Amino acid sequence: MITEHDVHIEPGVVTTLRFNRPQKKNAITAAMYTALADGLEAAANDPEVRVVLILGAGGAFTAGNDLKDFLANPPKGEDAPVFRVLEGLRQFPKPLVAAVDGVAVGIGTTMLLHCDLVYCSDRARFQLPFINLGLTPEGGASYLLPRAVGRQRASSWLFFGEPISPAEALEAGIVNAVLPPDDLEAFARARCEVLATKSPSGLAAAKALMRVNEQEDLRVAMVREAGEIVTRLESPEAIAAFTRFLAPKS
Repeated sequence: MITEHDVHIEPGVVTTLRFNRPQKKNAITAAMYTALADGLEAAANDPEVRVVLILGAGGAFTAGNDLKDFLANPPKGEDAPVFRVLEGLRQFPKPLVAAVDGVAVGIGTTMLLHCDLVYCSDRARFQLPFINLGLTPEGGASYLLPRAVGRQRASSWLFFGEPISPAEALEAGIVNAVLPPDDLEAFARARCEVLATKSPSGLAAAKALMRVNEQEDLRVAMVREAGEIVTRLESPEAIAAFTRFLAPKS
């Protein structure tokens, strides 16, 4: 197992990318985004890799961006590490599976919309708090979420930024199954192992066929979202929200 920037990469036919910063609920830094982007690129280009499994350590998927690091290293363009990850997810040609335990906040939920299969524990909590932070959706959420769950439900999730339960996520169709925490990783791995026995070219073709009609529109939406995020990071609302969030707790 390779350890890099709090992301563990376990190569193999089923390659595992694990957020491994449990003391911070796996909050993602720029260095972690770089490691994740590199891991996705390597897996996409390695013919021995059939499936990629993304998961977190310590009872959390990810709390989203590490806000201090995010403010210190704000994304400035399409080559920013966070945008490299999102583009890597959008273009990933092989089955992409996520196992979500605990919190999946912000990009922790957004990235699931790019995955082909998502399994979660019964203590998972999904949340899209962009507007609460003075920001707007990213990573294709403004495009993918309404198409996945309907515009009204997407509006509720994005406008209020409230936690989404496993039961609601399952009913909405953004997760495939809900399991006890102790069973989650083994179940997800078993599903990945089954996929790894199937025709890689057949899986790639099936994935491409399901997504071909959305790819250009999704790409346009992601570029538009990225521009809005970069602009809004300097807005009074975002500055005030980040200041409140980062203020010492009494």
